[in-house]
Amino acid sequence: MDLQKHDLQKQEPAGSELRASDAERDRIADILHDALAEGRLTADEHAERVEGVLRAKTVGELEVFIRDLPAAHHQGPGPAHAPAPLRPTAGAIPIDADDNVVAVFSSAVRKGRWRAGRRIHAYAIFGSVEIDLSEALFDHQQVVVKSFAIFGSVDIRVPENVSLRGTGGGVLGSFEVATLDSGEPQAPIVYVDGWAVLGSVEARPKRGKVVADILDRVHRKVDRSLRKHLGH
Repeated sequence: MDLQKHDLQKQEPAGSELRASDAERDRIADILHDALAEGRLTADEHAERVEGVLRAKTVGELEVFIRDLPAAHHQGPGPAHAPAPLRPTAGAIPIDADDNVVAVFSSAVRKGRWRAGRRIHAYAIFGSVEIDLSEALFDHQQVVVKSFAIFGSVDIRVPENVSLRGTGGGVLGSFEVATLDSGEPQAPIVYVDGWAVLGSVEARPKRGKVVADILDRVHRKVDRSLRKHLGH
């Protein structure tokens, strides 16, 4: 009996040779999506690796696509959802703004269904700026809102299920950011930075508003459809 048991154990495949499940393919795809958002992979590299993930048969084949990424070396036990970092990933945010919202002795508003870039600059000089991201489309996981309020105010609202961080300050003014941690690992992170000089910068969640399609939902559906088509 012991010899038979020993022979069966010898025939069991190693962990890397086990057949991959859909959940394991999703995990690797999530890591690749994060690496793309962080600037570790180009769009072409990401597309090539995702295609390879969808075709992979074993766990070992899957791991090949992330072995040069930091996430592959930090898969030990830990919290289900780690808190968002205080600052954006180095190199993930461009130097130039994707959108400038300026109010000089006036008011300016960005709200409704609009596409949020990675960097938004807000300038309120003797005026008021309102940036409402509660219904915005997030193409990127990390978004920076650089805010300058000089004798004015910048008011920022975000959905309840994103992470919110603030690293700015006030000079005879008020700079207040209501820190928020999302329960979704793929949720956008909004970083509010800048200065309030004899003015105010405020960022907080807008109650009842959530990001319905956290980042890559459409992309994920395409991936799943392709997997079914390939017979995985």
